[in-house]
Formats: sequence, C-alpha cells, structure tokens
Amino acid sequence: MAEASSRRELTVALLGCALAGGLALSSSSQPWADVTITRRAPLPPTAEVLTGGQAAPLVSACGLLLLAAAVAVIAVRGVGRVVVGVLVTLAGGVLAWSGLRGATGGLDLDVADVTDAVGLGRAEVTADPVAGWPVLALLAGVVGVLAGLLVVLRGRRWPAMGRRYERTGTPAQQRPAAAARAGRPARPETDEDRHQAAWKALDRGDDPTDDRTV
Repeated sequence: MAEASSRRELTVALLGCALAGGLALSSSSQPWADVTITRRAPLPPTAEVLTGGQAAPLVSACGLLLLAAAVAVIAVRGVGRVVVGVLVTLAGGVLAWSGLRGATGGLDLDVADVTDAVGLGRAEVTADPVAGWPVLALLAGVVGVLAGLLVVLRGRRWPAMGRRYERTGTPAQQRPAAAARAGRPARPETDEDRHQAAWKALDRGDDPTDDRTV
C-alpha cells in the first residue's frame, strides 16, 4: 500500500512539472503586451506586440527548467531529489510572479529595446497588457509550486529509476554455485562462460590468467 501511494505521488509530481513547463512555454510564445510608440510629428504612432518571451524572458527559462525537472525527479534520489524540488518550487514562484505582473500591467519593459527597433531612441512608449496569456503563466507557476513542494516534502520516499533498472542477473562464474544452492544440477562451464569471465576480470583490474580470479 505504501509503495503504491509513493508511486502515485511520484506520478502526480512528474505530471505537475511537465504540465507547468508546457504551459509556461506556450504562454511565452504568445502576446503579452500591446505596445504603442508615439513618435515626433509629423510621424504617426506605430504599434508593436511583445510576446511573453520578450516581455518576461524568465518565463521561457523556467518552462525549460520544469520540463527538465520532470526527468531529474526520476533520475535522482535522496538529497538530490530535494534539491530538484526546491528548484521546481522557485521556478514556479518566478512564473507566478511574472504572470501576475504581466496580467496587471506591472512588467518592467525595456523601452530602449522597443524604440531602438524603430530607430527612434526618444520616442514615447506605452504598453497595454494582454491579460489572457500572462494568466496562463500564473497558472503554470501555481502548478509548479505545488509540484515542487510535493517533491520536497515526499520525494525521499519515492522509488528511483536506478533501483528499477539495476541488473539482478547472476555472473557467469557464480551460476554453478547458485544452481547448486537452488537444488538444480550445475551447467558445465563453456568456453563462452570462461571468455566472459576473463573480460569481467579485466574490467575489475584483475589478472584473468590467475586461477583465483577466473
């Protein structure tokens, strides 16, 4: 029962990281602000649209981090998993803060970059937020924070990929003894078995010509 509960929690955390990362990247590629550039007369005003990646560059970075964390949570264990959980929580917090500022018009837009794009460094720039996509980043941040806290608080108890995929086979030189303990007749050692045993001895740094090694 405990193992099944741990696996469910691990699945929820993985899905949370992946979902938050996907939502963040989707939001970063969409318009976040309508920018109006008022130029000196007689030039007419011009309009620009800033995406989430332009208005809040950390949104894209946090999205990529969350997607990578979905893999890292499986690959590590113990303290390493807690560290990943802390990073996920921080990334979620940054996403939520960026989304909130984007939805309320509180982003600090780099006016110089916008005006340089039209070649007029003294133009006046005003920005109107596009509320829908920043809210998606805010939602991604909330999901990321919850997933990160779940990893920090419960991650030490979850299974790791290393344990699942560890080799459990019996080395060739130990098969006869294992078969004897199991009550089965030992299979005669073949040239293939001796060849594999010699290579394994070399891998360990032993001398394969030594009878005690092979």
